[in-house]
Amino acid sequence: MRRRASWFAALLAIATVLPVSTASADTEVMTPQTITWTPCEEEPAAECSKLSVPIDWSKVNGPKVDIVVARRKATDPAARIGSLVINPGGPGGSGVEAVYGAPGSYTEELQRRFDIVGFDPRGVGRSNPVICSASVYNRMPHTVMRSQADFDAWNAFTKQLHADCRARTGPLYDHVDSADVARDLDALRAALGEKKLTYYGISYGTLIGQMYAELFPDRVRALGLDSNMDHSLGVAGFLATEATAVEDAFDQFVGWCEQDTSCVLHGRDIRAIWKNLLEKARRGELKYPSTGQTMTELQVIYNAALGTEGPDWRMLSEVINWLNGGPPPEWVPPLPGRQPVEGDVAYLPTAVLCQDYNLKVRDYSEYAALMRVSNQLARDTRYHPYPIDDLPICMNYPTTNAPHALRYKGDAPLLLGNSLHDPATPWIWSANVARQLGSKAVLLTYEGWGHRIYGKDKCQTDIYDEYLISLKVPPHGTRCAVGTPEDSVLRQQAPSRTWPTGSNHWAAGPVAASPVS
Repeated sequence: MRRRASWFAALLAIATVLPVSTASADTEVMTPQTITWTPCEEEPAAECSKLSVPIDWSKVNGPKVDIVVARRKATDPAARIGSLVINPGGPGGSGVEAVYGAPGSYTEELQRRFDIVGFDPRGVGRSNPVICSASVYNRMPHTVMRSQADFDAWNAFTKQLHADCRARTGPLYDHVDSADVARDLDALRAALGEKKLTYYGISYGTLIGQMYAELFPDRVRALGLDSNMDHSLGVAGFLATEATAVEDAFDQFVGWCEQDTSCVLHGRDIRAIWKNLLEKARRGELKYPSTGQTMTELQVIYNAALGTEGPDWRMLSEVINWLNGGPPPEWVPPLPGRQPVEGDVAYLPTAVLCQDYNLKVRDYSEYAALMRVSNQLARDTRYHPYPIDDLPICMNYPTTNAPHALRYKGDAPLLLGNSLHDPATPWIWSANVARQLGSKAVLLTYEGWGHRIYGKDKCQTDIYDEYLISLKVPPHGTRCAVGTPEDSVLRQQAPSRTWPTGSNHWAAGPVAASPVS
C-alpha cells in the first residue's frame, strides 16, 4: 500500500489557531416552555411537537421561529434515565428523521434507558428551512474556479443569491449558526424538564455540542461527540486537512482492492484508471453512463469521498469500473454533486456552514494557492469535494459564529470519538478539539475506516453507551481495534445507498458494515 500523505504536512498548512472564544450565554432569559406531544404524522410510533424560540437570541421577546421536535419514549420506563437529544449532522441533517430511524441506529440498551429526542435545527427541514428561488440558484457558476473571471462571476452571483435567499427565508437567514442552535438546544433541554443535557451528536452535530459545552458548561450531563468538526480552522487549514483525509481514505480503498479479490478492479492499476477518469472529465469527455450527462472532475472526485464514508469500498470499485466502461453496479447511484433543482424553491443548508466558518478568499490568486496545496497533499483525489463545493457559496456572506479555539469550563467529562481513516471529519480534527476542550475531554480512537464510529464495532459502541448511561469515560488514549463481523452491533441496519447529492455533506446516515473480509 502506498505511503499515505503526512498528517504533519497538513498540519503545517493549518492557519494559526484563532483566539480563544469570548462567547457566553449572557442573553435574556426565556421562560421554559411545556411540550405537548402527539403521534407524528409520518411515523406514528414516534411523538412530535414544536418549540418556539427567538430568531435573535439577544432579543428573546422578539419574533419567534418554531423548531420541530420528535421523540421515541424509553422502552423501559422503570429504567429510564431521562432524555437523550441526538443530531445526525449536516448541515441540513434532520434530527426528526434521526428519531424515526433510531431503532436501527442505537442499541436496545440505549433505547431502553432514554427517551430518544431529535429536532430539525433552525433553517433546516421542518424548522423554517433556508430557501432560495430556484431560478436564481440554478444560475450558479461552475464550482471549481479556473481564472479571475470565474472568481468575479461567483462574486456577482453570490450577491444576488444571498439577497434572494434572505428575502425568501426571512430574518432567520442571518441567524442559523451553531451557537444559535446551541441556545435552541438549551431551550429544548429546559422544555424536556432536564436539569442537565445528555446529547449525542454526529459529524456537524458535534459542532452544536461543542458550542453548548462552551455556552452552558454547568448544564452538561454528558456530551457524546462522534466524528468532530474543528471550529478553530481557517480556510487554509480546513481545505488542507480535508484534502489529506480524503486522500488517506482513498489510499485505504486502493490497498483493500489490491488485496481482496472481491474488488472488481483487483489486479489492475487502480490509480492509473482513476487518473485517466479525472483527465477525461477535465477535457469534457467523460459521460455519466446512466444519463449521458458530461461529468466534471469534481463529480468524479465526489465518488472517492462518498464511497469511503461508510465505507462502501465494493460499491466504489464498481462505480469506478462502470465509469471506465465496465458493467453497471447492482445499484446505480445518482450523479453526485450539486444539480439544478426543479420547481420554484431551492434549499441552501450551506448557509449554516458559511455562518460557522470563514471560507472567504480575497481573489483568484488566493484560491489558486489553496488549490495547489490541496493538489500536493492529495495526489490521487486532488482535493476534497465538500469544502470546494461550498467555498464559493460563502462569498459575501457574514460569518456570525467566528471560528475560534474552544473553551470549556465545566466539570462534566466529555467523550469524543473518531476513526483513523475518516474522509469527512479527519481524526486530527477530533484530536485538536479534545486538546482545546482540556483534560475533561477524552478522545476515543477507532482504528478503522469511515465516518461515525458508534455502531460499527462493539468496543466503541459499548464505551459510548456506558458513558451516556453511567457517565464513565475510558482512560485518555483509549483505542478500539477493528473487530470481526460479529462485533458490528448494528449490522442488521443495511448499508446506506443514499449517497448525498446536495450540500448536506457532514450528515451521518445509517451505519454501514465494514467491507473488509
